[in-house]
Amino acid sequence: MAKKQAAEVADSLRQFKQDLKNNTLGNFYIFCGEEAFLRDYYLAELTKKLSNGPAAEFNVHRFDAASIAPQALLDAVEAMPMMAERTLVRVDDVDLFKLPEGPREQYRGIFEDLPDYVCLVFVYDTVEYRPNGQMRKLSDTIKKRAQVVEFQKPSERELTTWIARHFRAEGKTISDKLAGYLIFLTGGGMTQLEGEIKKISSYASSEEIQRSDIDAVVTPVLNAQTFDISNAIAGGNFQLALTKLQELFAMQAEPIAILGAVGSQIRRLFYAKTLAACGKNQQTFMELTGNKSSYAANLTFTAARSVSQSFCEKAVELCLQADRDMKRSADEPERILEVLVAALSQEARRG
Repeated sequence: MAKKQAAEVADSLRQFKQDLKNNTLGNFYIFCGEEAFLRDYYLAELTKKLSNGPAAEFNVHRFDAASIAPQALLDAVEAMPMMAERTLVRVDDVDLFKLPEGPREQYRGIFEDLPDYVCLVFVYDTVEYRPNGQMRKLSDTIKKRAQVVEFQKPSERELTTWIARHFRAEGKTISDKLAGYLIFLTGGGMTQLEGEIKKISSYASSEEIQRSDIDAVVTPVLNAQTFDISNAIAGGNFQLALTKLQELFAMQAEPIAILGAVGSQIRRLFYAKTLAACGKNQQTFMELTGNKSSYAANLTFTAARSVSQSFCEKAVELCLQADRDMKRSADEPERILEVLVAALSQEARRG
């Protein structure tokens, strides 16, 4: 089922890109998905394609949750193009399925009778696009009339190729291994990667990017930083783990966010240990956890070899207790984290 859904998502994006290239765009799209960089890129390309005439400002209409109303949308949809073939109507972050029945039915009626010259695009950024099958009329209309284009995060292989291409545009080269390391440090978001690639390229003195170039200018995301803490814990090195934790405090990282990241990595360590005991490999771990970074998966599997199953079980319990303490206790959140790191390190030394 998951593979079928992934194929449908890929087909939808592929069809949209083909229509954009061939000037055969439809008249109703829904843009959604977690990869904002791709969504914004193709939204800009779509806007450029449909608003390149002398009267462009008259042919583009934009709404959000505060400004939209059924009549306003109808007026925009029915507005004839001025000195152009098409009009573009963009609606940002409006959850159609949470609207009262009256407006919802009015919007459905508009969707059922869109003019050929209009291109209506609902864009979901801060609001998640979640169709409600219980609202059958609206769901059926959207399924029949709209093309849902979901912008998912690329695979690691796709990202590696993309990173190499962007470095080449800056006159630099990077190995696949270092590209994987960069994906790990940034969390793999293309918007952040684009900025980091420019920074690294400006800093690097040689054509080939070195790890030292990356480490010099890239600030790792929280999940990457907590790997250092969990690795130090797995090695029983309390002092190093505490130092890394205090560095996060100095960077004003929220204690609850740090705890969440540490807890997530401890659970991944538990999964890796359990899978390894069952004879499963790193690829299985990545598929089951949704981890797209082979670099991160390799770090986790390596750390799992140095700890026992009992440590993993106890570590999960300690993280859950720290979470309860942070939500209910009057103790300082920073101190709760320091006590957690000390307890985890002690458990690791016990084996």
